[in-house]
Amino acid sequence: MTARLYPLFLNLEGRTCVVVGGSEMAEQKTHELLDAGARVRLIAFQVTDQISAWANSGKLRWETRAYESADLCDAFLVVSVADAETNARVFADAEGLRTFCNAVDDIPHCNCYASAVVRRGPLQIAISTAGNSPALAQRLRKEFEEQFGEAYGPWVEHLGETRNLLFQDRELNAETRRRMLHEQASAASFETFRGAYARERNSHNSAGCPADSRNSS
Repeated sequence: MTARLYPLFLNLEGRTCVVVGGSEMAEQKTHELLDAGARVRLIAFQVTDQISAWANSGKLRWETRAYESADLCDAFLVVSVADAETNARVFADAEGLRTFCNAVDDIPHCNCYASAVVRRGPLQIAISTAGNSPALAQRLRKEFEEQFGEAYGPWVEHLGETRNLLFQDRELNAETRRRMLHEQASAASFETFRGAYARERNSHNSAGCPADSRNSS
């Protein structure tokens, strides 16, 4: 029986995260951690050119050696992209320290799973199959990417700004504020915003055409 998972978004800003492995998959996972603001320490004998570049620029710390249990002493999360034996060791150490552990493509050695994610600015839609079918999660992500277009990013930012203004208005009672918030988040409200967003983008593109023509002559 598959365990029931608790969906959760982690704030990794400034937190120490360890990556074990230096492959292309490790590079992808490292990129995601860096984007989330994590402090990354990577353990591997060999790494990709991109990981090496990140290390040289100070974006992460790369230690050229084998994994050791002490590597997790201050880790909030560890991502292991290694062989089965190393993944098992990492997982056992993480469990002992009550540390989040994700061993890529190694379900028995995970206590958390990375989701397929659709990102539209502050809007994030995470999809998980609890490791049963990453391929399905990826297919669903592509479908959601088509359903939730680029306009959702600025729209959600607009919703946040509107929400702040409504909560600053002391004359609004709770019920009126709640109704207005739901109206702002409605499908009809999004369609109105998307139309204005498209017109604004088209206007900017049209305004740029003459300038581009002059620059190319």
